[in-house]
Amino acid sequence: MQRINQILLTTFIIFFSLNTKADIIKPNYTIEPDKVIEIQLNGLKKNNPNSNDGIKQTWEFAHPNNQKATGPLPNFINMINGVSYKMLLNHISHELSMVYSSDDRYAFEVKILDKEKKYFQFQWVVEKYLKDGPLKNCWLTTAVSAPMPLGSSI
Repeated sequence: MQRINQILLTTFIIFFSLNTKADIIKPNYTIEPDKVIEIQLNGLKKNNPNSNDGIKQTWEFAHPNNQKATGPLPNFINMINGVSYKMLLNHISHELSMVYSSDDRYAFEVKILDKEKKYFQFQWVVEKYLKDGPLKNCWLTTAVSAPMPLGSSI
C-alpha cells in the first residue's frame, strides 16, 4: 500500500509539474510581427500570478533597448502588475489591427477586454533587430503605449 501511495504521489507531482510550467517561446527570425504580439498577449492572458510566466514570455520578445528602459525583469514584472498595465493580465480577449508597416517596423492597435469587462486600447510597436547576434532579424517589441480606456462592455 505504501508503494502504491508513493507511485501515485510521484505521478501526481510529475503531472502537476508538466501542466503548470509553460514553455517560454524564444524569439526567432521566422516569427512574424503580428505573431510576436500574439505570443506576448497570450502569455499575459494566461499569466500565473505565482510564477509570472506570462510576463516572462512578454519580456522574451522585448527589444534589448526596451529591456534596458523597463528592466531588469523584476522591475518589468512590477511595471506590468502596476496600475498602468494590470488590465493586460488575465484579460478575456484581444484584437490586433495593423496601422503601419515598413521593412523593419510595424505598429498595431491592440484592443483588450480585461477581466472586469472594460475595453482598453494600446499602440504596440515591433521592430526588426538588425544587429548581429542571436536576435538578428527577429521582430521585437520596442514600445507599448499607455492604455486608452474605451469603456465597459456591459
